[in-house]
Amino acid sequence: MYTQQTTVVNQTGLHARPASDFVTEAKKYASKITIRNLSDDTANAVNAKSIVRILSEGMGPGTKVEISAEGEDETAAVDGLVALIDSGFGE
Repeated sequence: MYTQQTTVVNQTGLHARPASDFVTEAKKYASKITIRNLSDDTANAVNAKSIVRILSEGMGPGTKVEISAEGEDETAAVDGLVALIDSGFGE
């Protein structure tokens, strides 16, 4: 398992279009990928390939998140998704 933490930097957080972009990127990888809202002590890791689960977590701007992956391309998956969040989704 490979894990990294980052902070959501774009103004809209992981809502609507950015969440869709995130899921599209996550689905490119074979690994099982999860994302967890570290800013909410009660939050559990959710499937990073499910837009419904991501939207339900309410990860707004400034939210610290942890992305984990397990599988053959776990490092590439986590690194790619962290880079997408760090880029601010082009906003």
